[in-house]
Amino acid sequence: MTIQASPYLPRRRVILVFLAFALAYFLSSLIRAITATLSPSLTAEFALSAQDLGLLAGGYFLGFSLTQLPLGRWLDLHGPKKVILAFLSVAVMGCLAFAWAEQFHSLLAARVLCGMGVSACLMAPLTAYRRWFDRNTQLRANSWMLMTGSTGMLAATLPVQWLMPLWGWRPLFIVLAAMVVVTMALVLLLVPHWSPPSQRADPVALNTTTSDGYRLIWQSPYFWRMVPIGFFCHGGMVAIQTLWAGQWMTQVAGWNATDAAGGLFLINLGMLISFWLWGLITPRLAKAGVRMETLITWCLPMTFAALLVLVTAGPAVGSGAAAVLTVFCVGSSVVSLIQPAVGLKFPVHLAGRALSAYNLVVLSGIFCVQWGIGLVIDLGLAMDLYPVMAYRVALMTFAACSVLSWLYFILKRVRPGSAPKPLNPGP
Repeated sequence: MTIQASPYLPRRRVILVFLAFALAYFLSSLIRAITATLSPSLTAEFALSAQDLGLLAGGYFLGFSLTQLPLGRWLDLHGPKKVILAFLSVAVMGCLAFAWAEQFHSLLAARVLCGMGVSACLMAPLTAYRRWFDRNTQLRANSWMLMTGSTGMLAATLPVQWLMPLWGWRPLFIVLAAMVVVTMALVLLLVPHWSPPSQRADPVALNTTTSDGYRLIWQSPYFWRMVPIGFFCHGGMVAIQTLWAGQWMTQVAGWNATDAAGGLFLINLGMLISFWLWGLITPRLAKAGVRMETLITWCLPMTFAALLVLVTAGPAVGSGAAAVLTVFCVGSSVVSLIQPAVGLKFPVHLAGRALSAYNLVVLSGIFCVQWGIGLVIDLGLAMDLYPVMAYRVALMTFAACSVLSWLYFILKRVRPGSAPKPLNPGP
C-alpha cells in the first residue's frame, strides 16, 4: 500500500508564502487607493472634472478587469508564481509611466497599465491557497490577505499626505516601482513552483484545464446569484473607499485635504480590523455551520442605513462623515466572504478561473460605480444642481442599486446542492 503525501505545505512554508504574497497585495492596494489622497493635487495640476477623476480612479480597475479571464486560465495552467512575476513587471512599467505622465490621457493610460500589472496580486495567492492550504487555513488566509490590502490602503492615506510636501506625487510612484521589484525577488525565492495535473493522475482535470473551463462557471446558478451583490455591494464598497469617500468629506462635509486624509485613515483602519476579525472567526463559524448567506443577509442593511444618513444629512453630517463612511465600509466587508466560497465551490483545477470570474464581476462593479458616480455628479451640475446636491443624488442612485442587488441575493432560489452550505464547502 502506498501512502499519498499531503498536498498542503508545512506551517513554516505556509507563513513564508503568505508573507511574500501579502507584500505584493499590500503594494497593489496602496497603488489602488493612492488616487483618493492625491486627488486634490491631480485635480489642480491636470484641471480634472468629477467625471475625469472618476475615470482616472476607475482606469486602474478597467486594466484590472481586462486581464481577469485570461488570468484565471494562466493561473490554472502555469501556476501563481510565474503569472504574478510576469504581471508585476508590467506594474513596474505602469508606476514609472504614471510618474512621468504630462497629460491626462497619458496619466489614464499609465493607471490602466498599473491595474493590469497588479491584477494577479490577489488571484494568484487565492489560487495557490486553494491547492497548498487546508480549508480552515484558506478561510483565514483569504481574510488576512484582505486585511493586508487594508494596510496598503491605510498607507495610502496619512503617510502619503505627509510625504507629499517632501517628495511630491511623482517620486512616490518611482519608489513604488522599486518596491514592486523587491517584492518580485521575494516571490521568486519563497513561492513554490506549480505542477499542473498529469494525464495519468487526473485526465478530467487536464481536459478542463486545457479547454475553456469557464463554461462550468457560467452555468452555475450559485455563481449568478452572487453577481449583482458582487457588482454593486462589493464593487461599490471599494469604489467609495478608494475615491468617493475622500471627495465626500472635502466636497460635501467641507473638510480640508489633510483632515480628509485622516478620515480615510480611520476608514481603512476600520477595514483592517474587520478583515482581521473575519480571519479569526470564519473558521469557527464554519464549524458551527453558520451560512455565509445568513451573514450577508443580516449585515448589509447597516450599510444601507449609513448611506441613508449620508444622503439625508448632507453637509450636516460634518465631523461625523468619516465615522459614517467607516460604518458603511466595515459593514460591506461581509461580502468579501463570497470570494473564498466561490473558490471552494469548484474543483481545485478550476479554482483560478472561478476566482478570476468572480473577481471580474467585482472589478467591473468598482469601475462602473467609480465612473458612474462621477457621471451623475457632472450631470447634476449640468442641470444647475448645487455641487452638494449633485453628490447626494449620485450617492442615492448608488444606494438604490445596492438595495436591489441585496434583494435579488435574498430572493434568488438556488437548487439544493448547487451552493456550499457552510462557510467551508466541499470541492
